Amino acid sequence: MQPQPHISPTTATAAISAALESQRVRKNRGSYNCGRCGQPKKGHVCLLTAPPDIPTTPIASEPVSCISAAASSSRSTVLSLTTAPSSRQSFTHLRRALSFDDIDARNSLDESDLDAASADLDLHLDTDIVQPGRFHAVGLWEVLKRLPPSSLLMAARVCKGWRETSRKMWKAAEELRIRVPERAQIGYIGSLLQKCPRLIRLSLKIESDFDATTLACIAFSCPNLEVLEITTSGAAVNRISGDELGRFVANKRGLTSLKMEGCSNLGGFSLSSSSLSTLWLSDLHSLSKMIFNCPNLTEISLEFSRQEDDSTDLVTMVDGLGRTCTRLQNIHIASLKLSHTVVLALTAVNFRYLRMLSLVLGIDITDASVAAISSSYTNLELLDLSGSSITDTGLGMICDVLPDTLSKLLVALCPNITSSGIQFATAQLPLLELMDCGMTVSDPNSDDPTIVENPSPHKAPGYNQKMFIKHKRLKKLSLWGCSSLDALFLNCPELMDLNLNLCSNLHPESLVLQCPKLQLVYASGCQDLLTGAIRKQVSENFAAGENHMPRKRLADASKRIQALPSLYEETREDDNYAGKRRKLEKEVCTIIH
Repeated sequence: MQPQPHISPTTATAAISAALESQRVRKNRGSYNCGRCGQPKKGHVCLLTAPPDIPTTPIASEPVSCISAAASSSRSTVLSLTTAPSSRQSFTHLRRALSFDDIDARNSLDESDLDAASADLDLHLDTDIVQPGRFHAVGLWEVLKRLPPSSLLMAARVCKGWRETSRKMWKAAEELRIRVPERAQIGYIGSLLQKCPRLIRLSLKIESDFDATTLACIAFSCPNLEVLEITTSGAAVNRISGDELGRFVANKRGLTSLKMEGCSNLGGFSLSSSSLSTLWLSDLHSLSKMIFNCPNLTEISLEFSRQEDDSTDLVTMVDGLGRTCTRLQNIHIASLKLSHTVVLALTAVNFRYLRMLSLVLGIDITDASVAAISSSYTNLELLDLSGSSITDTGLGMICDVLPDTLSKLLVALCPNITSSGIQFATAQLPLLELMDCGMTVSDPNSDDPTIVENPSPHKAPGYNQKMFIKHKRLKKLSLWGCSSLDALFLNCPELMDLNLNLCSNLHPESLVLQCPKLQLVYASGCQDLLTGAIRKQVSENFAAGENHMPRKRLADASKRIQALPSLYEETREDDNYAGKRRKLEKEVCTIIH
C-alpha cells in the first residue's frame, strides 16, 4: 500500500471551496436538480410533489370577491382569489425575475415622473390567508392600492403574485391622475392608458406642447371615459383646434365632463353631444364661432384671455346657449368684454333652472345690470359680480330679491362698494354662508394691492372705514386688500375661514372677533401685533366655549362641582402641572401670515 500524502485541513477546505466555486461558475442556467428532494430532474418524479388540487399561485380563476372604487362611482369589478391551506406550499414554485414579462413596466421615461395615485380600491375577501408563508391577500391589496403608478409598476417586478395583483389593480382602476413631464412622448401616455380598460375619470397635467394626437390616443385607449381634465403647466402650449375638439366630443358618446386649459388656438368650435353635462374652457381668445348643441349641459365655464384685442361676440354666444342649452344651472363667464348688453341678452334667454351666475371682470356691468338680473332670476344661490362697477344700491337690489335663496355673494374688486353696503348685505341675507369683499374698502391712493404702505396720519377722505358684521350662518369671509379698513367687529358663531390679507390699516385694539369656530385666518401683509391679537382672541373664544365647571353626579343623586381654575392659579408654576397643560393645549386656529 502506497502511503497517502498528508493533506492539511486548511488545504482540504480550500480545495473544496475552489471546487464549489468552479461549479457555481459553470452553472449558467437554472438548477438541474429537484428543488424539493435534491435528485436529478431527468426522469425524476418527486415524491414531495404538491397534490394536484392545490393551486400553485395565489391568483386563480374562481371569483370570490368584489372590488369597488372608493370614489363616487358605483361600478365594481371582480377579482379572482383562492386560498390553499397546505403549509407545504410556502416555498414552492418560486420564479426567477428573468422569467417575468415586465415589458409593459419599462419605458424611456423615469417612472418617478408619475406623481399621483391611480384608483382607490377596496377589497373584501371571504378568506384570511392566501398561502401560509406568503403575503396576506388583504394586506397586499391594501398596500398596493395606496401606491402611486410609478411604485405600482415597480411592485409588479417582485414576484408573479404581485405582478398578477398589480395587473388586476390596473384593470380595476376607474380614475387616473398623471403628470406628463416635458420630455415624455405620446406613446408613453398610450402605454399607461392601455393598462386601464375600465378607466372612467382621467386627469392629465401636461408640461409640454400637445395637439390633437393626445385626444386621439385618449379616445382609442379609454372607450368608457366619462370625465376628462387637461391642465397645462409652465410654458406648455395647447395646439388643439376647434374642429379637432368638436370631433373628439362627438365621438365620445359617453363623455359627461370636459375641462381643458390653454384653449387659445381653438379659433372657433362647434360642440355636439347628448351626454355632456359639464364644460370648462379657459384662455379663450377671439373666437369666430361658438356653437353648443348640448341639450343636457348643466354647467359651463368660459374664461377668456385678458387682452383688449379680444373680438369674441359674447351676445351671439349667449343667444346660442339659450336656444340649445336650456337646462343650464351654473354659468361662469370671465371676460373684459362683459357689458350691460351681454347681461340683457342673458336675461332675455331666461334660463329656468339657473342657480349660480358668475360674471367676472365686467367693468361695464352696473346697477342697471343688477336690476335686470334680479328681475329675471329670483332663485339664485350664488352670484359673483367681481370686477364690476356696481355700488351699494346694487347690493340693496340683490338683498331685496334674493333674501331666501342666496347663500354665496362675491363682489371682490368692486371699488364703488363701501363698508356700509357690506354691512347691509350681511344683515339682509340670512342664508349667507360665503362672502368675498376683497379690494372693495381699499385705499384710493394705492393702485397696487400688493404694496403694503405704512398708514399715514393724513389720509384721504373715506380712508378710515369701520365694519360691524353679525351673522348666524356665515362660514367664510374674505376682506383681502381692504386697506381702508381700520376697525372690524365680527360676531359670527359659525365662521371658520377669515381672509385679512393686506389689511394694513387694521389695528389690534380695533379688532374684535367673537367667532368660536374660527379655524383658518389669513393675515399676510398685516401688522405683527394684529397677528398676536387674533391668536389671543381666538384662544379666548375657544376657552369660553368650554365648560370650566364640570359636574359629576354622585351615587346619592347629588352633584359635585369642581373648583374653578382660578383657585389653583398659584400651582401653575409646578413643572409637572405645566407639562400636563402643554400636552392638553392644542392649536385651535391656524394663522397664515
